[in-house]
Amino acid sequence: MLAAIFLSAAPSQVGAASSDPVATPSVTARLLTVENGIAPGAGTLSAGLALDLAEGWKTYWRTPGEVGFPPEIDWSGSQNIASIDFQWPAPERFTAFGIENFGYHDEVVFPIRITLAEPGAPVRLSANVTLLTCSDICVPQEFSLSLDVPTGIGIDEASAARITAFADRVPVDASAAGITDISAYVDPAMSAVVVSLRGEAPFTAPDIFAELGPFTSLGRPDIRLGDGGHLLWARVPILSAPDSPLQDISVTVTDAGGRAVSAAPRSLSEPPEPPFAVATSGVDLAALVWIAVTAFLGGLILNAMPCVLPVLSIKLASAMRLGGDDRIAVRLGFLASAAGVMAFMWGLAAVLFVLREIGVTVGWGLQFQNPVFLSLMVLVLGVFAANLAGAFEIALPSRLQTRLANAGSAQGLSGDFAAGAFAAILATPCSAPFLGTAVAFALAGRGIDIAVVFTFLGLGLAAPYLVIAARPGLVRRLPKPGRWMSLLRAVLGLLLGGTALWLVWVMIGVAGPIATLASVAVTAVIVGVLSMRGVSGTARGATAAALAIVMLIVSGTLSDGLSSRGTIASETGGIAWLPFERAEIARRISTGEVVFVDVTADWCLTCKANKALVFDRDPVATALGRPRVAAMQADWTRPDEAISRYLEGFGRFGIPFNVVYGPGAPEGIVLPELLTADAVMDALDRAGTRELGRTE
Repeated sequence: MLAAIFLSAAPSQVGAASSDPVATPSVTARLLTVENGIAPGAGTLSAGLALDLAEGWKTYWRTPGEVGFPPEIDWSGSQNIASIDFQWPAPERFTAFGIENFGYHDEVVFPIRITLAEPGAPVRLSANVTLLTCSDICVPQEFSLSLDVPTGIGIDEASAARITAFADRVPVDASAAGITDISAYVDPAMSAVVVSLRGEAPFTAPDIFAELGPFTSLGRPDIRLGDGGHLLWARVPILSAPDSPLQDISVTVTDAGGRAVSAAPRSLSEPPEPPFAVATSGVDLAALVWIAVTAFLGGLILNAMPCVLPVLSIKLASAMRLGGDDRIAVRLGFLASAAGVMAFMWGLAAVLFVLREIGVTVGWGLQFQNPVFLSLMVLVLGVFAANLAGAFEIALPSRLQTRLANAGSAQGLSGDFAAGAFAAILATPCSAPFLGTAVAFALAGRGIDIAVVFTFLGLGLAAPYLVIAARPGLVRRLPKPGRWMSLLRAVLGLLLGGTALWLVWVMIGVAGPIATLASVAVTAVIVGVLSMRGVSGTARGATAAALAIVMLIVSGTLSDGLSSRGTIASETGGIAWLPFERAEIARRISTGEVVFVDVTADWCLTCKANKALVFDRDPVATALGRPRVAAMQADWTRPDEAISRYLEGFGRFGIPFNVVYGPGAPEGIVLPELLTADAVMDALDRAGTRELGRTE
């Protein structure tokens, strides 16, 4: 009888501390509990969701990054459950498809604190789990786990040890971890969040994970320590953000030894200063020499790019004007033009350096995204074209001409200087072999890197001027002046006029049709006024007719430009271009697709050459239209922070930029600025291959 009473009263030692596992090629999952049974009067249960990931596979944290999604669990089939506290161990940072992500590899146990609806009664845990596992591809997982916990007393030491180990990695509150004065600043442009905090114990190897809400993705942080490691400062780039203002901001900081802290920082109106300035290393002479040669070659090749037609016209006009002068005048004239090239390059370097230091996005050719700059260029080119075509001659007042003549050749030299500077300005929409490497090195480096790169870039672009300045006798080999010069002037005027029309077409996309039409109208009025000075009534009528024809051509350009806007995602040249979306790249790669990304702009002439010579022709056009191949186009005609940050991720600051992703190249294969069909096809083939080392 006593034995029966004892046995009935004794707690059972028989129970299950883990569920039957569910296994897939990428993950094995099970439910764990610390307790083998529910003790009399017990109101809580310590459990965990254990995931054992296969080699090379990962899953995601509660804030996964730009792609992926965290584990989601439906407990609706459970019994005797009042509430569930699902906890997240501190994540790790890893890169997938070139994008920062946060999650776990090898194994993770999510601790779960369960409050019972009826203390002391048996519990049934039923979990319908949805999660994403990723390697070279991403595979969604969906499965069910169940575990019955009867009444009884007992502890499963193995399960308890696993759950406890990961519970120790769950971030604690800042106050409990000795963290004080944690603050954050989000810049108005939504390009970065800057965090500052101080700890009672010094940090040694910290990492920081900012959470800014849904639809926000972040880049790798710049972390700096000060005050013996007690002060932590971090700047986290914001790669994409929602249109609505940010609501709550939370920060998780991890450190060596497993320390993890989570806090909601107070907001600042000004960014906190970094604890110290970044130490500049010594100048690497060999690297500077290499990049100087690269920059010089880039500038030299730029003279042969399609965008230099107006540059060549200015050079030829200068050569014709100086062709009959003495050797000294020729030398001085071309040296002045070279000085104009160098002055523009040095000025551009200084402006880019200042803009970069104050946090503004910088890049090669970005001035063509500015409507004011485009308007000025349309005006200058229109006036120059009309002047070369013989519509008018610009003459200075006789008194001023006399003074300039008495001063020697100042007037001619100033014109040569302006011609060189103008040539350099018009060269900036183009990219060339070596140029992208040199500019990226400069804008991502120190002040001395910018100075060296733009100096030698200018020397390469000015090389034709310098050659003629060194050998002025070359000018004498030009044909003797005659009627052919009038024809050549007209041809050069047409070239500049064509360039002006191209800039009008670019301006439609940057500033819109109304601003473009206003700019063209102002240019036409100025050209008309200059053309009608001192001409007869018949000539005035002819000039007015010519201007009317020009306006009709411009109107047609405006109409064509307007009709072509917004057609990126439509069939163009046989290719169905998708609009650029950074996260979509990873999603498509994860399903085994190949993604070809083309960053282009209306003002990028090299981009237009690539399109006409490569994209719109077979075999590339056919290859980009195949199933499982996605052609994605990023239009950088107007400023776009998402595209700028995407380029910066590759250390690039100019276009064209083309990269191919796929299962065989999840980090991307970057192509040269000047494309060939063979280069594109080879990259597509390499990106589309992968080792089938595992069953999916």
